[in-house]
Amino acid sequence: MFTGIITGVGRITRIEDLGATQAHGKRLHVQCPAGYLDDAGLGDSIAINGACMTVTTLQQDPQAPVFTLDISAESLDKTAGLDAVGEVNLEKALRANDRLGGHLVSGHVDGIGEVSHFAPVGESWELRILAPQALAKYLAYKGSITVNGVSLTVNRVSDSSAGCAFSINLIPHTISSTALHRLAKGVRVNLEIDVIARYVERMLNLGTQGSN
Repeated sequence: MFTGIITGVGRITRIEDLGATQAHGKRLHVQCPAGYLDDAGLGDSIAINGACMTVTTLQQDPQAPVFTLDISAESLDKTAGLDAVGEVNLEKALRANDRLGGHLVSGHVDGIGEVSHFAPVGESWELRILAPQALAKYLAYKGSITVNGVSLTVNRVSDSSAGCAFSINLIPHTISSTALHRLAKGVRVNLEIDVIARYVERMLNLGTQGSN
């Protein structure tokens, strides 16, 4: 589990093919901030832009530590931003005694959204995203949403035949502490809905569905 509070901004520096066809996945090399991997080990879970991945190798360079992960073709198809060199948001898995600063995040991407607007408003930035229609029922005013691994609060929601458009206000700290500052109109982002909303939807619908 994670919290959506980014603990470091890394960079995918190299991508290797794990096979010769599209059915094969990739091996990603991710460079981290100095000291970031000091308490990490093989097999640990680290969320990369909101997608939970497993550490397969570690290079404990004091100034530029690097870890690798293997991502399947299925995961590449269901996520955005993990198939190219560039900055990524990192979060190590939650410990039992850690503060829950954001909200409960599983690291499983529920859908891919598209940035429709990203511009400064006063000292902050307004981010608007068009989410798939299937996620609309989980998005609510002042509810939680994870965008590329970052726990954020929904400020506005608007439904249409094209999907569910929602707006978020990003404070300067979020802009400077995450890779969200690189977003732009048309960029695709990983979305994870609030796990509580998922269970509420299940409970509400259980009585209306036939037994399987």
